[in-house]
Amino acid sequence: MKRTGTTRRVLAALVCGAAVAAISAVPARATAGPGPRWEVKETGSTARFRGLAAVSRSTAWAAGSAGTVLRTVDGGRHWADVSPPGARDLEFRDVEAFDARRAVVLAIGEGEASRVLRTEDGGRTWSEAFRNTDPRAFYDCVTFFDTRHGLAVSDPVDGRYRLLSTADGGRSWRVLPSAGMPPALAGEASFAASGQCLVSRGPHDVWLATGGASAARVLHSRDRGLTWTVAASTLPAGDPAKGVFALAFRDARHGLAVGGDYRADQASPDASAVTGDGGASWTESERPPAAYRSGVTWLPYSSRAAIAVGPTGSDLSLDGGRTWRTFDAGSFDTVDCAADLGCWAAGEKGRVARLGIGFPIGSPGAGGGS
Repeated sequence: MKRTGTTRRVLAALVCGAAVAAISAVPARATAGPGPRWEVKETGSTARFRGLAAVSRSTAWAAGSAGTVLRTVDGGRHWADVSPPGARDLEFRDVEAFDARRAVVLAIGEGEASRVLRTEDGGRTWSEAFRNTDPRAFYDCVTFFDTRHGLAVSDPVDGRYRLLSTADGGRSWRVLPSAGMPPALAGEASFAASGQCLVSRGPHDVWLATGGASAARVLHSRDRGLTWTVAASTLPAGDPAKGVFALAFRDARHGLAVGGDYRADQASPDASAVTGDGGASWTESERPPAAYRSGVTWLPYSSRAAIAVGPTGSDLSLDGGRTWRTFDAGSFDTVDCAADLGCWAAGEKGRVARLGIGFPIGSPGAGGGS
C-alpha cells in the first residue's frame, strides 16, 4: 500500500508538472485558446464567497455571505449547500478544509459576530468552537499549519494584534499572549477580503498582512505566533482602504503580497511585491497587476508560477511575482490551489471557477480524471 501511494503521488506530481509547463509555455492573455483560463461552475447561489479551500481538483469548499457554505466533490458539477443551521446572519470570510469531510469556517464582525465553526461530516452537522465575547475584537482570517495546529487573527486590541490558537484541529481555541507582538500602527488593521491576511507555510512559519495605516506591513512569526518581526512592504498605504490584502508563501523564504486600494474608482499602482528572505524585506514588482488584487496563490510544483485575482480580473506571473499579465477579466475575490493543481477561484454573485489550461484540467489531454 505504501508503494502504491508513493507511486500515485509521483504520477500526480508528473501530471501537475506537465500542466505547469503548459502554462509556462504560452503567454498569458485574456483570449480563448491555449493558456490558463477559468472554467466557471454553476453553484446555484448568489452569495459572495471570500472564503475558499481547494482540497483537490474534485473537492473544494466555499464560504461567504449570509452564512453560506458550499462544497463540491465532483469538480464543481454539483454543489451541496452545507451551511450551518441558523447562520444566515453571519458573514463567513475564511474556510480551511482538511479533506472532503473536515473543515473550519470563520465568521467576522465585532463582538459575538466573530465565531469559529467546525464540521467533521462534510457539513451535515456543525459545532461552534469559538465565539468572541470581547466587543473590541474583530477576527479576520484563520490558517492551519497541519490538521491540528492553527491560528486566527483579530484586528488590534489594546494596541496589538490578537491571536487565537488551536492544537486540536479547531475544536477548542485560546487567546495567545501578546507580549511577542509588535505594537500596531495608528489605524492599522487586516483585511477580511479573501481569507489570506494570515497564511502559514511549514510547521511553524506564519505571516500577517496589514493595511489602513501609514505603512502596509507584513509580520512574520517562526514559532506559531508567539513572537513576531515586522517589515514595511512597498504596497500603497496611508489610507483605510489601502494595504496588503493577501499573502502567499511557497516556502519559508519566497513570498508574494498583493493588494492596493480596494475602492473601484481609485487606481492601484504598485499593488504587488515579492520577498526572498521570509518577509524581512520586500521588492515591488517590475510590472504589477493593473488594478487592486485581493487574492494570490502559487501554483504547485513550480517555483515561479503564481495567480492573483481581484474584482477586475486575474493575472498570471511566470517569474515569481516580478511581472504579471492579465488572462481573465472576470471578478473574483480569492484563489487557492491544491497539491494536484486543482486551482479554484471564488467571488461575488456565487461565482466559483476551476483553472483550465486551454483544455479542462482532467480531460484526456491533461492526463487525468476530474
